[in-house]
Amino acid sequence: MKRLLLPLCAALLATTAAPAAIAATPTTSNAGSGASTTRYASINRPGPRLSVPTDDLESAVKCTPTVKNAHQEVALFVPPTGIGPEAYAWNWLPAMDKAGYPYCTVTLPNNSVGDIQGSAEYIVNAIRHTHELSGRKIALIGHSQGGVSARFALRFWPDTRAMVADYVGLAGLNHGSSQNDDLYPHGNGPAFNLQLKMTAKFIEATNSGQETFPGISYTSLSTTHDQFVTPQGTTDLRGPAHRVSNISLQDICPADTSDHIAIGTSDPVAYALAMDAITKPGPAKAADIPSSICKQTLMPGVNPSTYETDLAGFNETSTTNIANAPVYADEPALKPYVYAHH
Repeated sequence: MKRLLLPLCAALLATTAAPAAIAATPTTSNAGSGASTTRYASINRPGPRLSVPTDDLESAVKCTPTVKNAHQEVALFVPPTGIGPEAYAWNWLPAMDKAGYPYCTVTLPNNSVGDIQGSAEYIVNAIRHTHELSGRKIALIGHSQGGVSARFALRFWPDTRAMVADYVGLAGLNHGSSQNDDLYPHGNGPAFNLQLKMTAKFIEATNSGQETFPGISYTSLSTTHDQFVTPQGTTDLRGPAHRVSNISLQDICPADTSDHIAIGTSDPVAYALAMDAITKPGPAKAADIPSSICKQTLMPGVNPSTYETDLAGFNETSTTNIANAPVYADEPALKPYVYAHH
């Protein structure tokens, strides 16, 4: 599959790669450094009360009218770093509209460039709201940071697990990225970069106890051309095969050149796998996807005539917001509820 290389990826990498001088922002210690995962809360301990004002949480969730008392599983889209639901407005949402598929979106604070723990509260509320409105279990779909922030919500608010049927991660940083470890060995970076190091306490906490939960089907998608999530395989989730699928786009289309941005915005294989996951029992299966998909260039919902403009707008927005992200001296401290002795 021939894929148009993305024009602003290099700029995005340069933005995230340059450790800036410490700004006049909070500096925090790397709480719990070196601790065993046994120090984290048990997997079934009730989650804490949400600290964000209810009005803020509610206004962040937008749903199609068809979500109310839906007749099928509803998708909840969690945005990636540096951008809001508009990340999906020129691809996934038009595709869902065309398919008559109900969905909701959630806007995360500060365009997801701050402490991911703050974003998690919005996701928790969005899960509860979407489930209540639809009367059904829902599907969580998250690109990049959106994949791991959704899992943090499921890990520390266990009531949400019974509300979710499917999780689909589009290059989710489930075990962080070695690139962040290399770029920020001593801190001095945006909060999300420090939390998405492979050695981050946030990552350790998210994966503590167990990575996947019964009742939820997990589909984690990756691409061998990912320039931000390294090494290959850090997206993969651990769990029984009947409940967890870790699939590379190249498992289906070896010539697919989609990178980290394309897997969440335009790749037809990623779209086909996501829809396979949320429209059938269990996680996506590579064998369900016909080889003819490899002849497609763009996923449904993407307008070929405006693709380059839409992609450039996506990259410009995310790059600008990441460039303006506050800089921290250390990874933000984990919240007290994360720990066993809270």
